[in-house]
Amino acid sequence: MKLTNALFLLPIAFLAAFYFYPLIAILQTSFADARGIAELFESNYYARVLAFTFFQAALSTMLTLVAALPAAFIFARYEIRGARLIRALTTIPFLMPTLVVATAFSALFGPRGSINLALMRAFQLDAPPIQILDTVWIILLAHTFYNFSIVLRVVGGFWANLDPQIENAARVLGASRARAFLHITLPLLAPALIAAALLVFIFDFTSFGVILILGGARLATLEVEIYRQTVNLFNLPVAAILSLVQLVCTFALMTLYTRVQARRARPLHLRPQTITRRKLQTAREKFFVCGYLAAMLIFLLTPLASIAAASFENGLDYYAELFINRRASITFVPPMDAVRNSLLFAGATIVLAVALGLIAAHALTQKNRAAQILDPIFMLPLGTSAVTLGFGYILALGNLRTSIWLVPIAHALVAFPFVVRALLPTLKSIQPHLHQAAQVLGASPARVWREIDLPILARALSIGAIFTFMISLGEFGATALVARPDLPTIPIAIYRLLGQPGLMNFGQALALSTILMLVSAMAMIALERARGDTGGEF
Repeated sequence: MKLTNALFLLPIAFLAAFYFYPLIAILQTSFADARGIAELFESNYYARVLAFTFFQAALSTMLTLVAALPAAFIFARYEIRGARLIRALTTIPFLMPTLVVATAFSALFGPRGSINLALMRAFQLDAPPIQILDTVWIILLAHTFYNFSIVLRVVGGFWANLDPQIENAARVLGASRARAFLHITLPLLAPALIAAALLVFIFDFTSFGVILILGGARLATLEVEIYRQTVNLFNLPVAAILSLVQLVCTFALMTLYTRVQARRARPLHLRPQTITRRKLQTAREKFFVCGYLAAMLIFLLTPLASIAAASFENGLDYYAELFINRRASITFVPPMDAVRNSLLFAGATIVLAVALGLIAAHALTQKNRAAQILDPIFMLPLGTSAVTLGFGYILALGNLRTSIWLVPIAHALVAFPFVVRALLPTLKSIQPHLHQAAQVLGASPARVWREIDLPILARALSIGAIFTFMISLGEFGATALVARPDLPTIPIAIYRLLGQPGLMNFGQALALSTILMLVSAMAMIALERARGDTGGEF
């Protein structure tokens, strides 16, 4: 028992050292220098930044809900041929680094983007007709594209297990389809809807790469301003105050999210998805489902396909250049080495995040007050800006910031909540009588774990490991602040190449982005095969 309690302390110690301690350093810096507070209140610029951060996050969240709810309904209620593959494809945008998403939309809607070029050729125009770069519209579009799968998975997964007979009974009693949905289905879906909306809002509120690339200097958010004050101006007092404001906002949102999740976990009359789904029957249903899915796939895959197509404009030249380190290259190493670095960091991240996540999930299965307190604490990294986390490392860790281990540690913090939520439902489903029977037969705790728990957990562990791998490959915000210049990851190499003039540098960025998309797509298909019709809370 003492050993078990000691193990439960490991994730707490990890969060204390690499999450709470850096945040405390931010708090100390915020109040240690009055210049930061004075500058914040003397200029209305920061108030406008905060207002715009909330505005674009709220509007992006509403657009994402409107766009993705029909997909949640379709996957919840209909048997779709190739549903797992389609669901995997819809998740790839969420796993892409935000700067890759921004690059995709720039390549698609920019003045020399494929859409504008096609329209100029078709209508003999002298100027590009679509001018949405550096406007809020392209930010909203990119955020909807990026967070679409959150609504699809959170709401659709919950909807698929709701018993359709409840709504059917209301229809038999004379309620119209709309009234049955508004008074029966919608109240049951409300916790999942609110949870998905809060999660999307948090990701939009802390959006970095999309704003950095597509927003321009005029449309800065808190996240971008923290990065600019830290890296470009080295104004740490102001950066610390802005980080503190962002932390207060995200912690409030995360607290609300965990409460909604707790409400969502209350017992309902849920049914297996194989029972709640049915085949398409009428021509109207087939037209609606096929038309919507076609539009959805065009919206989600066209930006990524535009990157892949552009990366082959000069044959394989851009890919061949990835293996070469040109003299005075800002990347210091051949860009292809970034792929090796990312894979090594991802491997270390998997070991760290899955081990800590497994211990934390076990702790949360205990029926005591400590588990209730730890649940929202373990979720806190999910609601914390990666840039703020990286800034905290700069302030708190000193010379340790040059350690190669800081990158997988930062990645593990980002992935940790996802691993916990992937493992927790499976751990809670293990029947206590299995352990009791094994102990009566003389099995040691180690043997019980090896022969009972591990086989049951194998699928959930695979899901957590694959999710961690993909998160590590695509993480950009914290990595931009803590990665060593001689050990860039794929997102860092892409950002550096985008910042350099010349078509060859841009082509290499496209080639690296395409490689990242291919690896993510393969990992996502593997995750869907492991997941089946069950999984964690995400």
